[in-house]
Amino acid sequence: MRGFGVRFLRLFSRASTAVPQITTTPLTCCLHRRVWVCSLPFVYRRSVSSAAVSQHIQDLSGPEQRLLNKLYGGLISGQRASLAESITLVETQHPRKKELAQVLLQRVLAYQREQENQNGGKPVAFRVGLSGPPGAGKSSFIEVVGKMLTGRGHKVAVLAVDPSSCTTGGSLLGDKTRMTELSRDMNAFIRPSPTSGTLGGVTRTTNEAIVLCEGAGYDIILVETVGVGQSEFAVADMVDMFVLLIPPAGGDELQGIKRGIIERADLVVVTKSDGDLVVPARRIQSEYTSALKLLRRNSKSWNPEVVRASSHSSEGIPEAWAKMESFRNTVLTSGELQGRRRAQQKVWMWSLIQENVLCHFQNHPSVREALPRLEEQVTRGVISPGLAADLLLKAFSASS
Repeated sequence: MRGFGVRFLRLFSRASTAVPQITTTPLTCCLHRRVWVCSLPFVYRRSVSSAAVSQHIQDLSGPEQRLLNKLYGGLISGQRASLAESITLVETQHPRKKELAQVLLQRVLAYQREQENQNGGKPVAFRVGLSGPPGAGKSSFIEVVGKMLTGRGHKVAVLAVDPSSCTTGGSLLGDKTRMTELSRDMNAFIRPSPTSGTLGGVTRTTNEAIVLCEGAGYDIILVETVGVGQSEFAVADMVDMFVLLIPPAGGDELQGIKRGIIERADLVVVTKSDGDLVVPARRIQSEYTSALKLLRRNSKSWNPEVVRASSHSSEGIPEAWAKMESFRNTVLTSGELQGRRRAQQKVWMWSLIQENVLCHFQNHPSVREALPRLEEQVTRGVISPGLAADLLLKAFSASS
């Protein structure tokens, strides 16, 4: 997909009405002419220099400027309502509101850089991704850990990525209802995030929601995904630490979970280690400890470990968090955490470029005209999918 995106971007860059028009045309002109059906985010349309951001802000109307000031002021002061409204703004599909969301994000990022400079250049918040197969007890684990952390004075934000309803587009699982105690804690913020049909379950706005939560003063960000699959690779590219939760007595676990996901894990937690499941939990811990020694290390300064924990009895929960803190201290000292975050920003930039370029391609007049006929020929087996793709790309580049 990366190769296709680069190749497609080259075609895209040759278009006479594409990038040059967008980078020089004022915002209002871009919106009024409806140049984009799927508008590219501001941060990729213009330079991210302060001058460009200031120019962008000048294009805002009075009500829009007041809205952004209200959201920004409430956000950095820690108001939960402002944080929720800000996340809703970045999740929107409305072209104009997307523009407003990017202006808000630029202000929050500037505030975040100031906070990091005051912290000696080190990140203020700790981002942890948690995943595992269905039934592993992810929500229970997060609730127990979250309550423990808020009791220690931390502010915890939970972004639970849920599958979406095909009817309403909203979240199906509603992890907020499964974390009843944590949801009532004023030092915790839980936000179910619908996938909206995104492959892998992690939406493009999850990364932006993390930034907003950090701007609101939450120093622990927990990102929970829907299961074991493509979503783990996506969430691993937006967090500082990736934790894999696995249940005991679930069959041949080493075969049931993809090797690639285990390789991305910085910590493996065997859940439900209580009662009759203590013995199988110990066996699984031993198996994974041996397996991790054979896999390529994800970090130069950290060796992944396997621990046992029980959300029911809270046994092993403090030890599991101690391992996470040890990981953070290790990668902070080595500078690996800062490097990982810089690399993640580049990965997400290219992901967003590919998504928006594909969106522009699908809405190009020549492509939309030829697409139904070529799709029909592909489904009947008249032409191959590869040939159809080449014809569509030629139609796009020729008309551009």
